[in-house]
Amino acid sequence: MNQVELIKLPIKTEMELFEKKFKDSMLSKVPLLNRITYYIVRRKGKQMRPMFVFLVAKMVSNGGFDERTYRGASVVELIHTATLVHDDVVDDSNRRRGFFSINALWKNKIAVLVGDFLLSKGLLLSIDNEDFDLLKLISIAVREMSEGELLQIEKARKLDITEDIYFDIIRQKTATLIAACCGIGAASVGANQETVQQMRKFGEYIGIAFQIKDDLFDYTDEKIGKPTGIDIKEQKMTLPLIYTLNNCSKKEKAWIINSIKKYNKDKVRVKEVIAFVKNNGGIEYTISQMNDYKSKALSILNNYPESPYKASLLQMIDYVVERKV
Repeated sequence: MNQVELIKLPIKTEMELFEKKFKDSMLSKVPLLNRITYYIVRRKGKQMRPMFVFLVAKMVSNGGFDERTYRGASVVELIHTATLVHDDVVDDSNRRRGFFSINALWKNKIAVLVGDFLLSKGLLLSIDNEDFDLLKLISIAVREMSEGELLQIEKARKLDITEDIYFDIIRQKTATLIAACCGIGAASVGANQETVQQMRKFGEYIGIAFQIKDDLFDYTDEKIGKPTGIDIKEQKMTLPLIYTLNNCSKKEKAWIINSIKKYNKDKVRVKEVIAFVKNNGGIEYTISQMNDYKSKALSILNNYPESPYKASLLQMIDYVVERKV
């Protein structure tokens, strides 16, 4: 049994029931839409986000939850799927999790409309059931994800990202959705505001560690399904690079910036930049930052009594920083 399956064990029944509820939440009177949403359900990923919703809900309520938690998980997954469909259009991407993307199969116009449909389904699922607190948590996440993406685009043009801006970008782009999952998990079982905010913080810390780990993949030699140096080719400023730029001579800095701006498609030059980052402490510093966020997440969990759900969340933290893909 792989690590994700082990983490899922205490909520296995709930996850199986969730899949059916999630499928039902996408139903439409338009046959084309149903064909596309059926395709979306079939190519599901690890389903980490609903797992966060369920594990947090169970941990803070000592094991119980009802329909509201299932709706919370469905809202998260609907809105997350909508953003992925739109992302593939924005990035002009033909693949998603090894499958063809919606825009590759049905073209951009349909993909954008499907994304809009999923977004509205998520909003209506909350409104129809008067889950306004859950709707607020997910709406904040959508706003922040859009802002983070735009901030990254703006900064990539100038390559002038500071460490603070980098953390702003990843907090908004990646961490905010995991924060929403954990906040929704707590809110769905009637936890008080302090607990909801604490769980949001917990999700945010895990999300930041998750993204830092992703950035480190760009510098690994292992076969991980994505080629190394891809962030440099796309002129994305990640933490190993930012740290190195802030801790080298003016001449070296000019060489790195020039490499990224003008030679980002030159394989040899990209390898040289990766080697320079590795030799100048960029990787060690990034790993220490990732472990720092891991510790912050752990310290929040320490406030809760032992339970199978807490144990799974602890495993989830380890998985995030040790995963190979």
